[in-house]
Amino acid sequence: MIQAGQVTLNDRPAQLGDKADPERDIIEVNGDRIYPQQRPELVYLLLHKPAGVITTCHDPQQRSTIFDLLPQHHTHKGLHPVGRLDADSTGALLITNDGQLTCALTHPRYHIPKTYQVRVQGCPSADALKRWRQGIMLAGQKTLPAKVTICQREGDQTKLEVILREGRNRQIRRIAKQLGYPVLSLHRSKIGPVCLESPTGGLLCSGKYRHLTQREVDRLRPMIANSARYHQEECPI
Repeated sequence: MIQAGQVTLNDRPAQLGDKADPERDIIEVNGDRIYPQQRPELVYLLLHKPAGVITTCHDPQQRSTIFDLLPQHHTHKGLHPVGRLDADSTGALLITNDGQLTCALTHPRYHIPKTYQVRVQGCPSADALKRWRQGIMLAGQKTLPAKVTICQREGDQTKLEVILREGRNRQIRRIAKQLGYPVLSLHRSKIGPVCLESPTGGLLCSGKYRHLTQREVDRLRPMIANSARYHQEECPI
């Protein structure tokens, strides 16, 4: 809407990156002023994304999206996914209308840990795992240190737990392929302190969602406030 010129800030066209105080500045959309009290109630959802579903609000190719899994009344509250999972991947995906939280969880400077269960073809060597843990060059930029643990070996396949503190495009799949162990399945089980297991017990089923508890929301906020500390920590190997 900003790029289309539909938003003005203090009677001038708004630009991407502009900052405004809604209590003092005049923000208008298509000529209608926006007031702070018009903000929708903040919503925090955790979705167990199944394979084959696109992580987007709308898909021009008419493929199934994450919003097809939500009730109609949720699609009108400004909800959006926090980050992405590619179509073939499954697992935990946060959906919210809290822009501040979205920025904090997705901005590269904050390094919020995300946990993945990854099945790869082959049995990664000690040298390959060491390289992955220390960082791999992708598109001319080295990845941050990661925690990579072997969970189980099954014939010519290996199940790994991978904890990342960054979210570059298809990062795990690209690294595994570069090392010679292509990904067979990828499942995100945890985002920061939020996991697919309900605080009251039980696992959130594929294709289902639940509201975050207030305790889970409260546990996310200190991570935002202390984000400067996270990028200075050395990831335990």
